[in-house]
Amino acid sequence: MRTEQEIVLKFLDLGLQVHPDVVAYIAQQQDLSLVDRTAEAIPDGTVVVMPRHIPGFASERDGMRILTESEVDIVQGNRTPSGSGVDFRDFVHYFRNRYDRLATLLRKRKALADIYPIEALTRTTRYYNADVAVIGMVSDVRNTTKGHRMVHLEDPTGVINILFNKDREPFAEAERIIPDEVIGVRGKLSSDGNLLFADSFHRPDIPMRNAPTPSETSGKVALISDVHVGSDTFLEEAWERFSDWLTAHPEVGYLLIAGDLVDGIGIYPGQDKELTIPNIYGQYEVFAGMMRKLPSHLQIVISPGNHDVVRGSEPQPALPEHFCEHFPENAVVVENPALVNLQGVNILMYHGRSYDDMIGMIPGASYTRPEEMMVEMLKRRHLACTYGQRTPILAAKEDHLVIDPVPEILHTGHVHICGIATYRGVLCVNSGTWQSQTSFQKQMNILPTPARAVIVDLQTLKPEIIDFSGDIIEA
Repeated sequence: MRTEQEIVLKFLDLGLQVHPDVVAYIAQQQDLSLVDRTAEAIPDGTVVVMPRHIPGFASERDGMRILTESEVDIVQGNRTPSGSGVDFRDFVHYFRNRYDRLATLLRKRKALADIYPIEALTRTTRYYNADVAVIGMVSDVRNTTKGHRMVHLEDPTGVINILFNKDREPFAEAERIIPDEVIGVRGKLSSDGNLLFADSFHRPDIPMRNAPTPSETSGKVALISDVHVGSDTFLEEAWERFSDWLTAHPEVGYLLIAGDLVDGIGIYPGQDKELTIPNIYGQYEVFAGMMRKLPSHLQIVISPGNHDVVRGSEPQPALPEHFCEHFPENAVVVENPALVNLQGVNILMYHGRSYDDMIGMIPGASYTRPEEMMVEMLKRRHLACTYGQRTPILAAKEDHLVIDPVPEILHTGHVHICGIATYRGVLCVNSGTWQSQTSFQKQMNILPTPARAVIVDLQTLKPEIIDFSGDIIEA
C-alpha cells in the first residue's frame, strides 16, 4: 500500500502542493500513477492540487432528498413515547447496531474489501505473518511503556490487540483513537496470531466525494443554542435585539435552537444563587413568551440540552407537553439529536454534551475550538462514541447517535463558543450562547462568545455570524 508520505513527496518533486484529501484518496486507491495523471490534468498556474483535479473524481450525494409539502420535515427525532426502562440485553443490541452500521460504511473502502473475522485470525495458523484487514470496535486503548499505541479491538467473533508503532505513519492519527469508536485496520499479523502490527487504519468518515444538496429555492435559517433563560447571566437586551432583527429580516424563515433553552434547577451545586427565576415552570413560561414575540412566519425547531427538563442520557426525548403548552403554533419540539430537513437541506441538530468527553481524550482538543471536535464526530460518523464517561447514553435496540445519512449542516452548542468549519462538504456550526461568562467559566478561564446567531443561506450553504452583543449589530 502506498504511504501518504510517498504521495506527498512525489507531488513535491513535480513542484506541486497537495490537499490532504487528495493524498488520502490516492492512498485509498493504491494507485501511485494517479499522481502523474493528476499532475498532467491540472490547469496551468495551479499551486495546490485539490480533489476536483483528480481524473475521474466526481462528487456524490449521500442519499436522496425528498421535498415534502411541509417546509419543516423532521426526518429523525420526532416526539416518541417514553420507553419502559433499559434491559441489560439492550446494551448488546445497542453496540451491535452501531458496529453493523459503521462496519458497513468501512467495507466500502478498497483497503478493507477483504476483511477477516477476528476469530479466524486468532484460531488458525493460516494467516500468521500475513497481511490482513479487520474491522472492530475499540474496547480499550493505551500507550505502551515504549511509547507505542496499543488498541484492543473487538468484533462479533473475537478480540485482538493492534499495535501502532510510534515510528510508523499511522501513529499520529492513532493517538486520537478513543474507546467505542469503530475502525478498520490493515497490517501484518504476528507469528503467533495474537498481535496485529498496523500499517494503516480507517474510520467510517465522510466520503471524499460527498456533495451537499443545497435548496432549490431561496431561504435562510438562523442557528442558535444555549439561551439559558432564568440565569442571572442571560443577556436579555441582546436577545431583544435579535428578536427585532428577525422581524426586520423576513428572508430568515427558520430558527433552530440546539438545546439548553433554560438554565434549569439543580444542575450544579449552588445554582440557586445564580438564578433570577427559581422555578422551572417559570423559566419555560418566560421562554415561551420569547418565542411568541418572534415573527409568526418563522418556523421554529426546538431540541433539548443537558440543562433542560428531560433525562440527561442521550438520545434525549423532546420536552414534555406540559412544558410546551404555551409555545406558539409555529414551534415544533424534537429530540436531541434530531435530523431536520428544510427545503431539501438536512440539518443534524445535537446539543453537544460529548464535547466534555472528546476534549479530555483527544490530544490538542480545546473548548475554544469546538468546530474541530465537530470534524472528529464526522470522521467517526458518531456524535458520542465513548460509553461510561461524562456523557450518559441510553442503550436501545438502535444507536440514534450514528451520523447517517450525511447532513448538509451539523449544528451543535453546549460549549458557549461560536465556531464554524467545513469538512468534506458538511458545514459545522457551533452557535455559541445567550449567556455571559458564568462563575464556573471564570474558574476554568473559558471566555464565551455570547449573543451571536449564525445565519445560513439554504441555497448556497454559506454561513454568516451576526453579533447582537452591542447596540450596533455586526455581521
